[in-house]
Amino acid sequence: MSAKRTSRQSVARERPARGRADLAKLRRVTDREIRRTSPPELADLPDDFWSEATVVSPVPKQPISLRVDRDVLAWFKAQGPRYQSRINAVLRSYVAAMRERPKRRGAA
Repeated sequence: MSAKRTSRQSVARERPARGRADLAKLRRVTDREIRRTSPPELADLPDDFWSEATVVSPVPKQPISLRVDRDVLAWFKAQGPRYQSRINAVLRSYVAAMRERPKRRGAA
């Protein structure tokens, strides 16, 4: 086995696949390190803050092909990574607003 291949394999072991947590590394993190690296707004949470928390699994997205105007797509992409998630959030917000609206008389 060549040194180049061995090096590449060790790098692959160090970095988890995109979207995957390195659980072994997370288990080695101490409480002190967590406190040191946590944002300041998390420092004064009450002890029972997470007592009623529930795990919410993300709903899988449905892949589709969607045609949008070039300028609209360019605007979302210019806002940075995850532009598709932001487009989805805008559509979800619209759906929620339409569901809350009173039904018009005679509407189908």
